[in-house]
Amino acid sequence: MDGGHPASEPDAARRKSWEDEARDALHIMPLAAIPLETPGLQQARLIKNVRLQTVIEMFNDVSAGSGQIAPRDIVVYFESYKEQIERDLVKIEKIAQAASFDVYTLRLELRRLNINISDHAALTLSDRKKSELTKYMTVFTRPLIEHVYGSEDVNIQSVDDIIRMFANPNREEALQNLRMMADRLDIGLMDIPNFLEEYGDIFLSLAYFKKCLDDIVPEVQKFLAWMAEVRSSNEIKRDFRQARMLDDISRDLTDITTSITGRFESFDNRSKDFWRDINAQTFRSIRELITAHHVTIGGVLCGLAVKMDLWKARFARGGGGPNRRLEFIKSEILPGLSHIKSLEQTAARGQVV
Repeated sequence: MDGGHPASEPDAARRKSWEDEARDALHIMPLAAIPLETPGLQQARLIKNVRLQTVIEMFNDVSAGSGQIAPRDIVVYFESYKEQIERDLVKIEKIAQAASFDVYTLRLELRRLNINISDHAALTLSDRKKSELTKYMTVFTRPLIEHVYGSEDVNIQSVDDIIRMFANPNREEALQNLRMMADRLDIGLMDIPNFLEEYGDIFLSLAYFKKCLDDIVPEVQKFLAWMAEVRSSNEIKRDFRQARMLDDISRDLTDITTSITGRFESFDNRSKDFWRDINAQTFRSIRELITAHHVTIGGVLCGLAVKMDLWKARFARGGGGPNRRLEFIKSEILPGLSHIKSLEQTAARGQVV
């Protein structure tokens, strides 16, 4: 079919939306991102389910729903390609262990596992998401602009704008400041655009995770209030074990969100330190600090996100009787929660502040 034919436009738009969703999500990895031998498998996706298990999603359709299967069980779908699927499964089962499938965690994990990337675009945020993060990036672009231009009165929409602007500074004073920055970073003036690109990517990752956190924390707070209603019901008050379980879940969710919020405050402080004393060592230090936390931040946020998303889907209008709520909490919220808590505790203990 002609790609320009009107009938193809809705399909193309749906495909674009499907691809963007995967690139921007914490819990989805398109298998097209890595080289696989099995025909047809490249169209599938790895996803984290609510119990934080990794499954292969073969299809996702409005009417048919999501077709999910455990990685090892995929062999029965491709009996004509037994050797290829077994080789592909070696890669898939390694990647399945990742705590999150956000693009930043995946870059680190694929590099660590020595797995090639066949589609680099699949491991970058979509243009829509980058645009959405502009206000978050302002926190990191403002000191950069002030440092070079001495004011905030510059129209910047993205890090790409900064790179273009700094590649061709329009004031002698700005050029002088760029030379000074290059000296302090121990790089050549011509390397400043590369530095800015790396700076932009590091802080774009922080902006991405911060936006995820800002979306998730209010949902966790609503969930805790919804769960508190179950806790206050007479039948739960009379059941010590169930009441204690609810108290434990409430405390764990509160501790997790408080701890990870504190980690972001620490990152903010460290980034301010960099601009107070800009040099190669302080930049290397902030870069290594943020990168070292990608995997745990991604894992914690991924776990909370898939659980809150399912809660909103199942109880769109809130409500639900105490027994129905309790069953959901026990079967969907509790499994994997200890893993999220452990990830956050380990990261928080190892944090450099």
